[in-house]
This record gives sequence, structure tokens and C-alpha cells, in this order.
Amino acid sequence: MKEFVACFETLEDPRTGNADRHNLLETIMIALCAVLCGCQTAVDMAEFGVAKEEFLRRFLKLENGTPSHDTFSRIFRLLDPEQFQACFIAFMTKFAGICQGVIAIDGKTLRHSFDTASGKSPLHMVSAWGHEQRLVLAQVAVDEKSNEIKAVPKLLELLSLKGTIVTVDALNCQRDIARQVIEQGGDYALALKGNQGTLHDDVSLFLDDPENNCIEHSTTDGDHGRIEIRTSMVSTNIDWLQKDHNWPGLEAIGKVTRVREATVKGTSKTTTETAYYLLSTPLSSERFGQVVRAHWGIENNLHWMLDVVLNEDQNRTRMDNGPENFAVLRHMALNIIRKETSKGSMRVKFKRAGWNNDFLATLLAQI
Repeated sequence: MKEFVACFETLEDPRTGNADRHNLLETIMIALCAVLCGCQTAVDMAEFGVAKEEFLRRFLKLENGTPSHDTFSRIFRLLDPEQFQACFIAFMTKFAGICQGVIAIDGKTLRHSFDTASGKSPLHMVSAWGHEQRLVLAQVAVDEKSNEIKAVPKLLELLSLKGTIVTVDALNCQRDIARQVIEQGGDYALALKGNQGTLHDDVSLFLDDPENNCIEHSTTDGDHGRIEIRTSMVSTNIDWLQKDHNWPGLEAIGKVTRVREATVKGTSKTTTETAYYLLSTPLSSERFGQVVRAHWGIENNLHWMLDVVLNEDQNRTRMDNGPENFAVLRHMALNIIRKETSKGSMRVKFKRAGWNNDFLATLLAQI
């Protein structure tokens, strides 16, 4: 608890009067342990506390026993999400150290966090994913996906970007975001689509020209009954482009072509997809392909895990700050599980933590 308290001691208790009979940080630690064991709701957490009280008393005082589901619900509904987020950042700084390599930024909607009665739309969490560390570095909540552009600058402010390459999808390919990444000492690889108008047209026209003399690099993958060939190219011949568009920090442009061949019910089908990028550093074609590929790790290793393993989309926490704070708690649990190196899938490790107190203790010892 010493290391945990050091990260969360600045968190203000939102309860008043005699509602604070259970210690705030002990309650949050129980909630974290519960999520590590597969619990999803405040009711689950209360049941977990009763079942695991003997184990929890190894490192918690529990002067008034274990909290009820109302206590868990009240705390996470009222807890200041910005303070909780700041504590999460402090936790990750000690837990994971300095981030390097690719930081992928993308959003995910918590589909069942809406509240029809109050007209509240589903919560949309924008997360920063450290590809090399395979950990969630930070997250910011917005009401709707359309507000994601406003959330990304706030998310970047929480991160140390020196020595990293920030990747975003085409929605967040914005001048202000590019400028902020450069000012914070990082580099960017921004997906470029039609929302940038003539810039996209100029880049695609130049890179699609077979006479551009760009060096290409190709990789081939085969899995799940399909073959995918990815070809990447980079050009630093952009003086003409900067003269017309003057994009902040732009040093190169890139193109990735994906050709997929899949067999479905005995029929072979081939599809081709082309994507264009703005780069603030002149990467080699091979490294550029790796960076673009790394961006999609946030979909496979974070969003997919949250939905399939932690059942996030079916979570019906809706009131006040509950959806956002529970989402941060799931990110913490996912990071702790990922840091553990024993054999077994993520799903198996969550179950193992619930079944085996020694394994749960091993997970907590990483904090």
C-alpha cells in the first residue's frame, strides 16, 4: 500500500459527514483488486470484499469491515475524474517509467454508458497507448466522438513526448495537434484523408505518380485464412508542398498500400486500401511501415481487450462520474495484468487472479 498511497494520496475524498467510515484509498484498492479478478460493477466489488476479506486484511486495516456496494458506487460517482486521472498518471510514471517509441492515440465509445432519462450521451474515452510498453499511458473523457479533436490536446499535455512518435487517425490530423506535438518535443505520423481538402489531393497525386522515385518496402503476413501485402514509401521532397500549405513541422510524406486476399466459402476476394500520412521526421520506408502498423495496436491490444475480456461495452454504469472513473480503473487493471510475464492469455490471467490469492498478490507486488 505504501507505493499505492504515494500515487493517490492527493485524491480528495468526495464524501461528507459520517459517510467516510471506510478509508478512501483502501476502498479504491479493493475495487482495483476486484477488477483484477474480473469484477465489473459496484455490487461485484462488495461481494468480492466479503469473499476475500481474509486476503485483503494482509495489507489493509479494514477498521469497519469491507464496504457495501452503495459505498463503492457513491465513491466512484462523486470522485473528481480529473484528480483520479492525475493520480493515474503518477501511478503510470512509477509503474512504467519514461515512455519511448510510438504513442497511439484513439477514442472508444462506452456504448452502454448513456442515460436516456437525463439525455446523457455515451461516454467517449480518448486513450494514449504506449506501443512498445503495451500499456495505457493516459486517457481523457468526452461526451461524444465529435468532441475528440478537443480532447487530444488535453491528453497530449499529460504526456512526456520527448523521443516518441505520436500517431493519430485522420479525424485528429489537425494543424494545432501537429504543432503541439512538435512543441512538446515529439514527432508525429498523422493519417491524412479528405478532411484536409487540397492537402490530401496534392499528397496523393504526388505519391501515386510512378515517377516519384520513392524507395518502397514491402511485408507479407498470412493469418486467419488471408494474406496481406503492405507496401510503404516515404518522400522528403516536400518543398513544393510546404510552399502551398505550410504544415507545422512537416518533414516528409508517406503512403501505405494494403492488398488483402482472403478466401471466404471457397471464393477468393482481393481488396486494396491506400492511406497517406504526414510525418515530422524523415523515416525510412521500413520504419514508417512499422510506425503505421503500431498505431493499430491500440485497437487490438486495448479496445478489443476492454470489450472482449473486461466486457466494457456491456457495463451499465451511467451516473455522474461513474463511467469515467470505472474506465480508468479498468485501464489500471489491464496495465497491471499486462506487466505480469507468466504464461497464459489475458482472459486466463484475470480468472487466475480471482482463483489464486498468491497470483493476485504477485500482481499487486508490481505496484
